[in-house]
Amino acid sequence: MSQSDTPVSRFLAVLGALALAVPQPTLAQHAPVYGPVPNPEQGDGRVSPFYEWKQAIPATPGKLLRSEPLPETIGLSSAAKQLRFLYTSTSGYDSKTPIVVSGALFVPKGTAPKGGWPVIAWAHGTVGLADICAPSWAGRSYRDSIYLNRWLDQGYAVVATDYEGLGVAGPHPLINIPAISYGVLDSIRAVANGGLGIANNAVIVGQSQGGAAAFGAASYAPTYAPDVKLKGAVGTGVIYSRSPDLPALPPPPVKPNPQVFDEAIVYSLFGFVVAQQQDPALQFADVFTPKGITLAEKARTSCLAAVEADAEFGQFTRAETFREVPGERYRAFLATADDRAARYSRYPTLRLQVPIFIGTGASDLTPSALNQLTLMKDACDAGSVVEGHVYAGLGHSATVNASLRDSVPFVKKAFAGEPITPVCEPKLQ
Repeated sequence: MSQSDTPVSRFLAVLGALALAVPQPTLAQHAPVYGPVPNPEQGDGRVSPFYEWKQAIPATPGKLLRSEPLPETIGLSSAAKQLRFLYTSTSGYDSKTPIVVSGALFVPKGTAPKGGWPVIAWAHGTVGLADICAPSWAGRSYRDSIYLNRWLDQGYAVVATDYEGLGVAGPHPLINIPAISYGVLDSIRAVANGGLGIANNAVIVGQSQGGAAAFGAASYAPTYAPDVKLKGAVGTGVIYSRSPDLPALPPPPVKPNPQVFDEAIVYSLFGFVVAQQQDPALQFADVFTPKGITLAEKARTSCLAAVEADAEFGQFTRAETFREVPGERYRAFLATADDRAARYSRYPTLRLQVPIFIGTGASDLTPSALNQLTLMKDACDAGSVVEGHVYAGLGHSATVNASLRDSVPFVKKAFAGEPITPVCEPKLQ
């Protein structure tokens, strides 16, 4: 992300850090809690009744509520059994309210080891904000299917959360570190304690938004979910909001040209809808041009791939999409953005109690490779065991499957409790 002080570049940087939770996970409740009333204007609905939980929500996080077989058409070819399920977790908006989250479980072929299948907890990248974008409903990309089949072939069960507000009614807050972390940790609890033949023995694996979830869940695990037997974590394309106590990062070496098509603007559209969750007074016209509004409105109810296709078809540029100077309402919102970022979008600690693999493509701009390399070093300096890798010529998406050659051996070592050799400043591979 650009670190310059132009209004548009600051707008884009702020959207990348939006999150909505106070990271103090307590579940003291004095009255029954029910799920939110669906709001179609925020993308709720258009999924099956399975996702509707109308009863009071149990206060205990990580409780399996119900499950049903997952259709083969949205499953994984290497799974012997696959199902979608609902479970309890904690809202990332206030870190205390019980919520219901959806997810999917994939069981590998063969005979389970004594004690049950070890778990890969998959944290997906950004898919959109609407319920229909939940991977347990919509299925997974070709890239992710190949990736997850590889873990199944290695003999691991895969549990895959949809995160708060996807599938089940309620807003989805995107890069909200508490929300996505709680969702991952509670998905492990739900399948390990649900009588499904799954062991409480897990490694968290995630990409992009899910890379942040992998690091975040590992950082929250000792306090939020000490009962989860976490062995390690793997993150690619990991999003990192650096503490102001550390030196500021220089801007990325390549700055986007505002006059040419830029696929990265799509993430800013979803980010603005998340900003409206915080301040409903914000209007699309505060930030977007008339042409930009036509695309931004789709972010409420359409999924990432569809909005990306529209952006490419229309060859949307930054200059065409964003006002040169945001309106007064949004400028007032920006004035408090740094405080929100400090409170909500940073990991609670960089000192993890389990080893973590972090892989980045040298050509990644979403976030920048520099940002991810900085996280590797900062986490090492904080006392974490980090195995860092940087892949020459690869961007944000291509790194996912390319990293398997290194992450599969890492995960085997992590499950076996073997020592991991730290690599804090990796060389190009």
